[in-house]
Amino acid sequence: MRISPLFTDFYELTMAQGYFLNQHNPDVVFDMFYRRHPFNGGFEIFCGLENLLTALSELQFSTDDIEYLENLQVFEKSFLNYLKDFRFSGTVYAFDEASVIFPGEPLIRVHAPLIEAQLIESLVLNIINFQTLIATKSARLLHATRYGRILEFGMRRAQGYDGALHASRAAFIGGAAGTSNTLAGKEFGIPVMGTMAHSWVMSHDTELEAFKKYAELYPEASILLIDTYNTLDQGIHNAVKAGLELKSVGRKIGVRLDSGDLSYLSKQVRRILDEAGLEDAGIAVSGDLNEEIAAQLIAEGAPIDTWGVGTQLATGSPDAALTGVYKLAALKTTDGLKPAMKVSNNPDKMTNPGIKQVYRFYDSRGTALQDLICFDGEPQPSGEDITVFHPTMQYKHTRLTRYASAIPQLKIVMQNGNPVQAFPSINELQEKVIFQLKSMDESYLRLINPHEYKISISESLKDLKFRMIDEYSS
Repeated sequence: MRISPLFTDFYELTMAQGYFLNQHNPDVVFDMFYRRHPFNGGFEIFCGLENLLTALSELQFSTDDIEYLENLQVFEKSFLNYLKDFRFSGTVYAFDEASVIFPGEPLIRVHAPLIEAQLIESLVLNIINFQTLIATKSARLLHATRYGRILEFGMRRAQGYDGALHASRAAFIGGAAGTSNTLAGKEFGIPVMGTMAHSWVMSHDTELEAFKKYAELYPEASILLIDTYNTLDQGIHNAVKAGLELKSVGRKIGVRLDSGDLSYLSKQVRRILDEAGLEDAGIAVSGDLNEEIAAQLIAEGAPIDTWGVGTQLATGSPDAALTGVYKLAALKTTDGLKPAMKVSNNPDKMTNPGIKQVYRFYDSRGTALQDLICFDGEPQPSGEDITVFHPTMQYKHTRLTRYASAIPQLKIVMQNGNPVQAFPSINELQEKVIFQLKSMDESYLRLINPHEYKISISESLKDLKFRMIDEYSS
């Protein structure tokens, strides 16, 4: 679905008209980055880039859009005529989608005329903030379950139609095995999965009849919900009866627990299934799960094969949003591109000026060591020792030694308003996430008090940044 350029904050349009009428439309560079970890975590998963680039390449004001703006009686005719022919013509650099990312580093770098760069701000932040939040939540669940089978079941409590749809995409990229959202399956090629509701069981004369009817219909995918009435005294025993009938014709069942003490119940259910000769029957759980609950169940040895996660995954609970921002980093003057930065009384809100690149350093085993933000065009590190600096504390620095490689993270992904190459498949993006998680040191991935991954800046960037702070403060 094509996104209208009206999907923007109103002040972007009023500023754009001001730039247009004052003939102030220099080439600029904007950075998109975020300020802090959601979920008190130690990493995030970059997600939404394909959707963003597709939207940018299709961005166009319709006749209805122009008529709406005209009826507001805020915009001059000449500006509206400009918007009629508006297209995004900029160049975009970005991290690869599905990359592990960290606060403070530019994830997207936009080079465009000021009006174009300004009008896309809301779109950039809306797409990247939401999908990155959900992909991160999914990756945390994946790690907490020790790479278990996670199903995303959250559409009925997601933030609207589009939120549900793209939550399914982001959750799959972050590591989920499938979704209950049938439209997401069609749109993105995600496996669609589901079991039964309590209403299926309640609508039959007996629980056993409900299980047998379902197994007759879906002998290849019979996951029986066993907690409608009484899990251990009734549900599991009826499931065993249905399962033994399926086993006699070479099929197998699974069972789902949606309530109660999932640790205790899953262990008892596993024992009953095994004693009945249904050792290959899987156990799925659901019921307001999150990564902390999953990690605790794993620690207690709960024999769970599949994790159905709904609200907590599709909404990014308990964090409502990623703290992504979009800030001017450079603008063209008569003397060329001039660095720009925001200076604030809060050091964490100060930005890094200029056109930047990010290098990720790896050891000989392929484990990420730390990231370095530097000016684009600084020599690529190639094994020599480097002094790197804290992003906000001028005096704090360290020596980076004994790294095997340094890989640039910002790559050109759009030129003249068009994507430069084909997008990876959604399966390739998920594989990338899993590979990176398994390559990260465990200390950055843990749920409680994760180790802080170091983000440093180069000496040249440090010198410019603090010189500009002194100039703006004087």
